[in-house]
Order: sequence, then structure tokens, then C-alpha cells
Amino acid sequence: NVPADSPESYYGVANRLASEIPGAFQPNQFHNHFNPEAHYRTTGPEIWEQTGGTITHFVAGIGTGGTISGSARFLKEQNPQIHVVGADPEGSIYSGDIPRSYAVEGIGMSYLPETVDLRVIDEMVRVSDRDSFLMARRITREEGLLVGGSSGTAAVAAVRLAKTLPPEAIVVVILPDSGRGYMSKIFNDDWMIANGFLADSKRRATVGDVLRSKTPVPPLITVQQNDTVKTALDLLREYEISQLPVMRGRELVGSVNDVGVMQSVFDHADIIHEPVSEIMGRPFPALEQSEEIDRAYKLLTLANPAIVVTDDGEPIGVLTRQDIITFLSTSSEKV
Repeated sequence: NVPADSPESYYGVANRLASEIPGAFQPNQFHNHFNPEAHYRTTGPEIWEQTGGTITHFVAGIGTGGTISGSARFLKEQNPQIHVVGADPEGSIYSGDIPRSYAVEGIGMSYLPETVDLRVIDEMVRVSDRDSFLMARRITREEGLLVGGSSGTAAVAAVRLAKTLPPEAIVVVILPDSGRGYMSKIFNDDWMIANGFLADSKRRATVGDVLRSKTPVPPLITVQQNDTVKTALDLLREYEISQLPVMRGRELVGSVNDVGVMQSVFDHADIIHEPVSEIMGRPFPALEQSEEIDRAYKLLTLANPAIVVTDDGEPIGVLTRQDIITFLSTSSEKV
């Protein structure tokens, strides 16, 4: 990554090649006023003609600004009431964001080119990379149009806008790019997952799925706070479990584990006849069975040896790190 005015930027390299190669021409699209002029003469009139002059809203992404500036200038000359919306990625200055990197290609800028006319743009809609890419995939899947990320950005902005408009509004959105160059990115699940734009199917599994994967599904084994330490020890041994929730009636009030119980009995033999509340630790965190597995993973990596799975607040099971590991391992073998 280098500044736009660096000789090593693609602008600088293009200028150098144009000067070195005989007969080469650099269109200089960010500073060439024929860029918006071309859209003023062609794109704008086409939209006006194709809609029979009924267009009420125009949405387009902003890269060089040529498409939106030229088209909007023509359309507003025909009807000043036409509302023009610029679709802009997060990290672009057009919508007033702090300049930073983003994954959508072909739109957004870190500086203001000469070819954009902000006076004809009535509103900016800022769109995330994730929303842009998911929309591009959706358009391809549902409409049969293989479009790229900047088309996704524009479509997201258009859909958001349309939800606020009456049925008689006529919204035109330009989808400027093809998805053909993004087969290994936007249309590649592995790339989307690796970059955080698409949830891994394993992570979408719920804690209830993990609990039900334990065959047979074990009953919830608990101990009451007034039960003796010996009762807890017997339950741990009988069911070959390592973690035990402590209850007060139906309320989670604490927890014990095999190592802690064993250590307490070795240190003080008489404690085996005392209430388990004397040695219990804090209760395990509870998650509804509908929660995604990644929440369980995060809790189990924060010094929690187990979590309690609940159904409408009612405890129904216990999961440990080993249960998550076994579930993920088994799931991957089925893929």
C-alpha cells in the first residue's frame, strides 16, 4: 500500500508506462472530464428514455464519480426532483468516513478526484464489505446475474432506499461490474469464511446441536447445595463426568468439578460429610440451546470448564470443551 501520488502506485505506474511506451495513451479516468460527460450524453438519456421519464430515484456506486455525476446531471436537468443516492463502501471519504482499507473493488476513494460532482448527489449510503459481497452472491443466486462486489454495494443501498419509499416510486440502480473476476473471492466460500464475510457452517451450529450429538443424550446431572460432598463425589464417579452444577431448587447457584472435590477431600477428610456449598465454586455460565456454538467456544476459553445449556431458562444439559472438540471433529468427518 502506497499513497496515490507515489510513483509506485498504480496511477504512478500507469503514467510512467504511458510516457515510456510509444503511442501509449493514459485515459486518466480520475481527472478526465470526458468521463462524466460520456455518461451525461449516453447513460443518463438511456435511463430517462427506458423509464419513460418516470424515474424518481437513481442509485449508483461512486468510484471515479463519472457514472453518477454525468448521469445525475442529465436526469436532474429533466426533473430536478429526482433523488440521487451514492453507494459508498465503509472506509471511503465520499460518505464522510475516515479513510481506511476495504475489500470492495472499483468504488470508493481516499481522495476526491476531479471527475466527481458532489452537488448532484443528494444522499450517501455507506455499505460494509460483508453486506456488499453477500448481496452480490444473492443477486447471482436469485436473479441469474453474475455481478461483482461494487454491484452488491449499489444494490444494498437501493434496497435500503426502496424500503422507505411508496410503491409508486421508480428506483434505478446501476450494477457496474461482473462477478467473473471474483470467482476465487466473493464466490469462493473458503475465501469468504477466512475473511469473516461468511459464517462457517460449523460455527452456525447451536449448543443444542452439540448436546444432542452426545449419543445417547445424557440426562442433566446436578447436586443440590445442601447435599453432601460425598453425594457429589458419588455422582461424578457413577456417571463418569468431571463437572457438576450445584442447584438451589431449580436455580443454578454454583459448581464443582472432579479435581476440586478430590483436592478438598484429601485436604480435609471430614469435609466429605459437609454440604457441597462449602466447596462449590461460581456457577457455570448458561446458554440457551438456540445460541450459536461460537458463543459456547468463547465462554469455554475464558477459564470456564463447562457451560449449562438451557431451554427457556430451564437447565437441560452440560457441555465441556471436550464435547465441543468431539462435535467439531465429528462434523468435519461428515463433510
